[in-house]
Amino acid sequence: MSGPQERAVDLHALTERVRLFGEYDRNLSAIESLGVAVRADGDRLFLNGEPAAVDRAEHVVRRMLDAAVAGAHVTPDDVALAASDVRARNGAPLPKTLLRTQRGREVRPRTAGQRALVESIDRHTLTIGIGPAGTGKTYLAIVMAIRALKNREVARVVLSRPAVEAGESLGFLPGDLREKVDPYMRPLFDALNELLDDGVMTRYVDRGTLEIAPLAYMRGRTLSEAFAILDEAQNATGDQLKMFLTRLGQASKMVVVGDETQVDLPIGGRSGLRDAATRLSGLDAVGVVELNEEDVVRHPLVSRIIRAYASGAPHP
Repeated sequence: MSGPQERAVDLHALTERVRLFGEYDRNLSAIESLGVAVRADGDRLFLNGEPAAVDRAEHVVRRMLDAAVAGAHVTPDDVALAASDVRARNGAPLPKTLLRTQRGREVRPRTAGQRALVESIDRHTLTIGIGPAGTGKTYLAIVMAIRALKNREVARVVLSRPAVEAGESLGFLPGDLREKVDPYMRPLFDALNELLDDGVMTRYVDRGTLEIAPLAYMRGRTLSEAFAILDEAQNATGDQLKMFLTRLGQASKMVVVGDETQVDLPIGGRSGLRDAATRLSGLDAVGVVELNEEDVVRHPLVSRIIRAYASGAPHP
């Protein structure tokens, strides 16, 4: 019976250790959670533990090393994603950076579900993403839209949400359209503010390159050469979703995201999100991606909260 072993990974190709090790060596701590002891010595990283754990950790480290040498700043989430890939025998490299925030943070898929969502958006004309709060559905959809705009793949970005609290009848509210819809669209503005500076976003809005509007304002339109996103789609009825989906024009892409556990429709209103996913999942140009609590990228407690509520009984 073989005992613990030590294996070295050569780091000579890596010029900036922080890209691999993380701030305060957080990535090394994450690697140790795979059941190995980790120590750095010169141009080598040593892994010590049972053979199976060392094998798994070495595969993870080499995946991370490839990404770091290519210029990525690897995070503990990347460690978890690489470990998940190793368990699933998925040899795909860690995802590349999609965009950088205004603070320079790299935006990349951080979980298997997020990677599936991004890949679906890349491959399909229409992607429907369903999953709980905190899985990054909306944020990644907006990142993909802004990236497509910057790469001149589309001429404009259209972001929409059902304004259910106002019953989609906004005329009675005071102020102009921006003042009326701002409370309902605030999460979209928050994501955009991370990705675009104020001057760029103002220019986009003024030129019509970026439009943020309630779902009710989509009726009767054709969205050509556009990247259209419907957020909080669980609060759209079947008829409203059909209306939005049939706005799709030439050279356009559409993403619909929602959390079917958080339906805020009035009594008698029925969400059309799951129905749309079921009806359209067999079409070639449509991708349906399901995310779960393992894809939550907010505070770790959020995943536990989601599991506690999904259990249907109070947590002891």
